[in-house]
Amino acid sequence: MKHKSKGRQFKRNKSQKKALMKHLSEAIILQEKITTTTAKAKELSLHVEKLITVAKKKNLLAAKTIHGRLSDEASKKLLLEIANRYKDRSGGYTRIIKISERKGDIAKMSVIEFV
Repeated sequence: MKHKSKGRQFKRNKSQKKALMKHLSEAIILQEKITTTTAKAKELSLHVEKLITVAKKKNLLAAKTIHGRLSDEASKKLLLEIANRYKDRSGGYTRIIKISERKGDIAKMSVIEFV
């Protein structure tokens, strides 16, 4: 039975998936545009949009939550720049654009970026 198991597994255990999402989240926040597989991009979009929604609240609990999930540099940029950019927007902060397949294993690739 698969109770309380949402999202994609990526053939990883819980800690490995958590680390993957943390590093991909930091990458998209710092670079604002990354290329990854389509499945990872879809999962990352959900993760990053929740972080931006929390960051928009601008209180101490939001800052502690963001700082606990991201590195110092990424959390500063999220709280100071990105949250201000989307203060009037109620959702849909990321865009996924599908590109050609990866040459080696023919994986479906996508570019994920902020709107």
